[in-house]
Amino acid sequence: MRSDPGTSGDSGTSRDSGTSGTASLAEALAVGTVVLDGGLSNQLAAAGHDLSDALWSARLLDERPEAVAEAHLAYFAAGADVAITASYQATFEGFARRGTGREAAARLMASSVELAREAARRADVARPLWVAASAGPYGAMLADGSEYRGRYGLSVTELERFHRPRLEVLAGARPDVLALETVPDTDEAVALLRAVRGLGVPVWLSYTVEGRYTRAGQPLEEAFGLAAGVDEVIAIGVNCCAPEDALYAVETAHRVTGKPVVVYPNSGESWDAQARGWDGRASFDAGLVDEWRAAGARLIGGCCRVGPEMIRGVAERLAGVRRLR
Repeated sequence: MRSDPGTSGDSGTSRDSGTSGTASLAEALAVGTVVLDGGLSNQLAAAGHDLSDALWSARLLDERPEAVAEAHLAYFAAGADVAITASYQATFEGFARRGTGREAAARLMASSVELAREAARRADVARPLWVAASAGPYGAMLADGSEYRGRYGLSVTELERFHRPRLEVLAGARPDVLALETVPDTDEAVALLRAVRGLGVPVWLSYTVEGRYTRAGQPLEEAFGLAAGVDEVIAIGVNCCAPEDALYAVETAHRVTGKPVVVYPNSGESWDAQARGWDGRASFDAGLVDEWRAAGARLIGGCCRVGPEMIRGVAERLAGVRRLR
């Protein structure tokens, strides 16, 4: 959808996750493989919640916060070790369009971390659990599909100015890691990497890709290389892509950066923007995680349309290589 971050790149010691003496997420990645959750929105939709809003699942932070906690809990019960918060589409600008002031918006963003922590405290598991505070791309705020294209006509400085305030709020809520996710192009990656400097919270950076390129068309070697020497980045990889595109991305990210790789693709179905529905068959298969892990993946889960049962399959597949303390 927890450990206490130290200085840049150091995710510190345990926070209020309900377990004491828990290793930091970075430490866990050094010794084993960590299971991420799946698509939060599809789990909320499956529970009957209407997400046809520009704020998407972030709207429920205000209207149905208990539903968000329940969705996180479902993934922990299925075997996920990390909850990615409901803050992907939560921005000051997006909340303002609904008449929510800046102070209230900041409280709602911070609450996304606490709801994931609440689910971790309620989860009936003995293993360590972590919280990743989600920060989606600028295009997610626009809610017009441009999050999958990038190239918004903004400079790197303008993108950094957009991202920094909400990243400060999310970092202040004390997650284990900031998930800079579904990044479509290298300009936004540069802006995000600048925006997290000095926040004292480690990050993972994950691009959305098509084939061997970012959605904006840059080679993945170039895209991943931006994070190679950034201490704040404890994992680099891809999300919200076709499962078939994941292996090359994992291999490239590991080769270029030497860092642990994060991978959480979609189910494999395709989104029809006009019909506002999903087409095709799911191609996400827990058997794929063996290849991803062999190529360097250490945080493995799913994104859109990957639900708890699929994550259960991932967790079972990785049971023999998870050495979490």
